[in-house]
Amino acid sequence: MTRSLKKGAYVDEGLLKKIAGKSPLQTPMIKTWKRASQISPEMVGFTFGVHNGKTHVEVIVSEDMVGHRLGEFSPTKKFSKHGGKMQKELEQKKKEAEITQAKSASVASDAKKK
Repeated sequence: MTRSLKKGAYVDEGLLKKIAGKSPLQTPMIKTWKRASQISPEMVGFTFGVHNGKTHVEVIVSEDMVGHRLGEFSPTKKFSKHGGKMQKELEQKKKEAEITQAKSASVASDAKKK
């Protein structure tokens, strides 16, 4: 998503109009579908609802985000997890560890009561 330096940064004019003269703390979430719009310094502190194709993901703009695109902070694909036999074994070991830890904690609390 590079852009030529001679063309300058693409910041959507409609977004700039919506935040012009407003305070970031008193302004509610600004919904937008303009994922390609770059984040400018004027947008710092505002909350944007960036559309990911299904819902609006709330993005609170900070100073570190200046120069990036709004769409970078609103993922369009949901990652569930990696699957397979190895993953199932890892999850089983994790559950067993939690169970043994819970049992040891309950035994320790019973010992304190006596």
